[in-house]
Amino acid sequence: MIKRIFYMLFFIGMTWTNSQARTVIPFNSNWSFKKGPFSVSPLDYHLTFEGRWQLVNLPHTWNAIDMQQQDIRPGSLGKNERFYTGDAFYRKTFVPQISWKGKRIFIRFEGVNTQTELYLNNNPLPAKEVKNDITYDNSQRNGNYSFVGRHQGGYSAFVFELTGMLQLGKENELLVKVNNEASPQVIPVNHTLFPMYGGIYRPVELIVTDDIHIAVNDFASEGVYITQKNVSKKAADIAVKVKIDNKSGHTQPIELLTTIVEKDGSVKAKQTTAYTVPPQGRQIITQQLSIKAPHLWQGLDDPYLYRVVTQIKKGEQVIDEVVSPLGIRKFELRTGQGFFLNDIKYPLYGVCRHQDRWGKGSALSNADHDEDLAIIKEMGATSIRLAHYQQSAYFYSKCDSIGLVVWAEIPFVNRVTTLEDNNAQQQLKELIRQNFNHPSIYIWGMHNEVYSPTAYTVELTSKLNDLAKSEDPDRYTVSVSGYNVIDHPVNNNADVQGINHYFGWYNGELEDKSEKDDDVASWAKRISREFKDYKIIFSEYGAEAIPEDQAETVGNFGNQWSNPYFFPEEYATKFHEVHWGVITKNPIFLGSYVWNTFDFATPITALNVNPRNYKGLVSFDRKLKKDGFYWYKANWSKEPVLYITQRRMINRGNEMTPVTVYSNRGKPTLIVNGRTITGSKKGQTDVHYIFENVRLKQGANILEAKVTQKDGEVLTDRINWNYDPAYKQEIAGPTQSKTEHVGL
Repeated sequence: MIKRIFYMLFFIGMTWTNSQARTVIPFNSNWSFKKGPFSVSPLDYHLTFEGRWQLVNLPHTWNAIDMQQQDIRPGSLGKNERFYTGDAFYRKTFVPQISWKGKRIFIRFEGVNTQTELYLNNNPLPAKEVKNDITYDNSQRNGNYSFVGRHQGGYSAFVFELTGMLQLGKENELLVKVNNEASPQVIPVNHTLFPMYGGIYRPVELIVTDDIHIAVNDFASEGVYITQKNVSKKAADIAVKVKIDNKSGHTQPIELLTTIVEKDGSVKAKQTTAYTVPPQGRQIITQQLSIKAPHLWQGLDDPYLYRVVTQIKKGEQVIDEVVSPLGIRKFELRTGQGFFLNDIKYPLYGVCRHQDRWGKGSALSNADHDEDLAIIKEMGATSIRLAHYQQSAYFYSKCDSIGLVVWAEIPFVNRVTTLEDNNAQQQLKELIRQNFNHPSIYIWGMHNEVYSPTAYTVELTSKLNDLAKSEDPDRYTVSVSGYNVIDHPVNNNADVQGINHYFGWYNGELEDKSEKDDDVASWAKRISREFKDYKIIFSEYGAEAIPEDQAETVGNFGNQWSNPYFFPEEYATKFHEVHWGVITKNPIFLGSYVWNTFDFATPITALNVNPRNYKGLVSFDRKLKKDGFYWYKANWSKEPVLYITQRRMINRGNEMTPVTVYSNRGKPTLIVNGRTITGSKKGQTDVHYIFENVRLKQGANILEAKVTQKDGEVLTDRINWNYDPAYKQEIAGPTQSKTEHVGL
């Protein structure tokens, strides 16, 4: 199906003019796929395409199963048969229309993991030919492939131009070589923290334009860059920078028309600029528009979006058009105070998100993205850290329209090789240009937990910050440290420093009353005193929670991760209760991000047969919401929440037990086996209620919590427990091993 382009999905279906603008052809069906290893590359001139090719539709990954279910028990460690990394090939035939003569033709890949080479076969080989005095039978070969282009990096979009290479009206074949092996030159430089799912795992499209058009191949961006200044309820100044290409071979008079359109289709502002486009070079035209009484983008409360319609006209004909979103807003991080949206304090209730899913890897549908966003919104989160790489264009667009504030970053993470300098800068430039117009993005993430060698890494992180500021001076930059020191030299080359810390998990204590800086509360108190002038965000904190692992009580275990055989949900729940209780009391943290919204795969650092990171608040398949999810929902959401914890710890061996209830509608009543339990103490926050020394009866027990809202409606939550002294656990802690699981 061919349709006029509206880059932002939010605007598909809305009409503007009857222009002869560019067309976009979805290019995702009927690809042939073949995975290696190959003894000789299919690109080799003398190799036939023998063997069976699989018919696939995009998005597609060849690691959807093997990276999530590989056997890494002792004896298989170090063997690459655990999951396949290496070369694979995609091929597709198509017939370009004869009517495209005089047009420019591009192919745009939104995401291919990790290194890509594109070849085009439009020159069938003769039946027989002689090379170096040898006669070759070409009857089984597939033609002579011409190199089109190469891209390195698995998460950003890229464009190749096919103009002049295609045989119009005849069958052409594209061959895409993909390799997902870790490379020291391409970030991320290893598979350590998350899977590098190989494949063309995001959509592909053909773009056909006039020979004069808004730039398509400016790092695969829209070619339109919208900035805003002096934003208030009274007015806003909007600048629109447009990059224009002219390949007609002649000087051409054009008009550039930019129109800002309300949701109802009415015109808010417009400007026309007459311009004579020379036949050489890329031209940049900037237009200034003033908006009176703008409807501001107010996050979740009111994510109002205008449309910016940018058109090139020759005479009365529109020859190109790009539509972009415009959310008029102002972001500000005020040291020691918090995040301000349009001069109003706005909490950054943040979660991190990986893009992979059980059984799908990274080859996700829009419905998958929608489900993730619905879960995040249900929790009450106001912000998402899209870790640790550029994510789907659809996802950013939905954040714009939902009102979620976004931290966007590149995959410069965890390890340094000293060979990734150019690629890190390339991917940062791609991230910024491709996502420049998303109003939801407030900050660009340059790196996460990269250190030694210090001199090289300091220099590179300084380059990245300078690059981000030259590309986009109006947004913040952030670097992230995995240490609890604020003044590490690698991490002070950005506007904001993110701190990843997991007290009571990787190191330190969950709660330490000695105030020796070993627990999160003492640490927060110290940095609040010593680094009061710094902009600091608590960028990661979390703990593994395996729903099948349950404990009635948990201790104050340090380094809990060191025994992956027992990750009780109760410990993770306590971890989140303590950490959020500290964060909410310490304004030194301008925002915070839970690691992670969803469980995700960890292909190499996994410790036994189930390669998974269980720090998610929601299970990998999105079907189970853990107690930690409801902890944050009770604290963050405006929707009513009443929730009894430990609902999966059914068989209990303690007659006397505490019962924890989360309620954001006031003090709840607890009823156990028909008897009202009086007295509760407040926990870490105002939604945290703990009923101590509740007596269970032998056998089945029914626990019910109730709270009456202001409108008189009664909220109820009910769970069932079974009590028998025989169920009592001898040890409730990290030395208990009852199932084989994995975590980091």
